[in-house]
Amino acid sequence: MSLPHAVPDEPILLHDRADGVATLTLNRPAQFNALSEEMLLALQGAFDGLAEDQELRCVVIAGAGRAFCAGHDLRQMRANPRQDYYDNLFARCSRLMQSIVHCPVPVIARVHGLATAAGCQLVATCDLAVAGESASFAVSGINVGLFCSTPAVALSRNIAPKRAFDMLMTGRFIAADEALSSGLVNRVVPDADLDAAVTSLASEICAKSPVAVRTGKAMFARQIAMGLEEAYLYAGGVMACNMMAEDAGEGIDAFLGKRKPVWTGR
Repeated sequence: MSLPHAVPDEPILLHDRADGVATLTLNRPAQFNALSEEMLLALQGAFDGLAEDQELRCVVIAGAGRAFCAGHDLRQMRANPRQDYYDNLFARCSRLMQSIVHCPVPVIARVHGLATAAGCQLVATCDLAVAGESASFAVSGINVGLFCSTPAVALSRNIAPKRAFDMLMTGRFIAADEALSSGLVNRVVPDADLDAAVTSLASEICAKSPVAVRTGKAMFARQIAMGLEEAYLYAGGVMACNMMAEDAGEGIDAFLGKRKPVWTGR
């Protein structure tokens, strides 16, 4: 997968589709792909459409230019100094993040350069993240007098509370290797290998049963918010239903027969 370069007349969100993988590329490189109102609207529209796509196997979010995403568009925010505007803006952003969580297939962040504030939130919200070794991450609103409250929701669900609070209170940047050790990203690779690593991960997911992948995406997000007893009760029911799928029978028969399974998606 090669990262597209921005062209002035192109839309702010680029769409690409190949082999069941949808790639959404934030296309405001001069603004480090800041999440303007328009970008949030475009991303929301994309995820609303993808939610109904039965052929979809995986989604990749990338950024054009030198950065993944620098967070909210601060110039646009300062141009609208009203609480009702800010309430609406952060509600839109929160809805988008929840749409990513509820997307029926895994969402992978392809991270290069900066991922700051709501951009770091976007990484934390995605199911999986692959970063180039030069990537850096921060929730740095505290440096301009604004605690990154909404990014804190996603960040604190990815990494240990004390590490998350450290980042939120100091605004310090962490490098890709610390993001990996903290659990914010899954893999770190040389920058030159980033596209290949994202493609490889997406291909691994696409090689699995579509039934199992979609079941797992929905189940994992839901059970993690439950207590232990409730989670096991829920998980047992999901697994029993999954066992009734054609793909589960085919997969087990293929394993026992020492052959490659042929998935039907049913």
